Amino acid sequence: MTTMPKPVTELDGRYSMDGASATEWSEAQQRLEQAELFWVITVRADGRPHTTPLIAIWHDDALYFTTGPTEQKAKNLAANPHCSLMTGSNALHDGLDLIVEGTAKQVTDTAALQRLADAYEAKYGEEWHFDVGDGVFINDAAGPAQVFELAPVTAYGFGKGEYSHTRWSFTSP
Repeated sequence: MTTMPKPVTELDGRYSMDGASATEWSEAQQRLEQAELFWVITVRADGRPHTTPLIAIWHDDALYFTTGPTEQKAKNLAANPHCSLMTGSNALHDGLDLIVEGTAKQVTDTAALQRLADAYEAKYGEEWHFDVGDGVFINDAAGPAQVFELAPVTAYGFGKGEYSHTRWSFTSP
């Protein structure tokens, strides 16, 4: 699991209303914890983007998501681990859209996977119960699922209503 450094926070005035303020990282973290649906963006071998919705959890200062080992996103991450996760609201004048960019790392440690499986079930309910074995989540109905950690390298927040564009940059501890 990762230990996240305090980010450098910047408001980009080019895309923000006069008088807007940068969103605090603590608010962004809270929104990441509460979000139910995310979109993961990976890159195919030929350079084309691949985007798909999924569920994810914010846990221990990182986002965690799963994919079956034969799915397109798993193939993409095996070749290029750089990706983004996005969440937000489809409303034009309300909410906070968030993008987290970084390098996905597969989690295979049994104890870490068990903590994450417990966190998935706590957030999403029994429907998302996973057993752990052989370095993956196991679900009788869906089969094995690889688990990936995405620690933020750069994140963006797009506040709506009082339009603001916040950038958070993370450096190594």
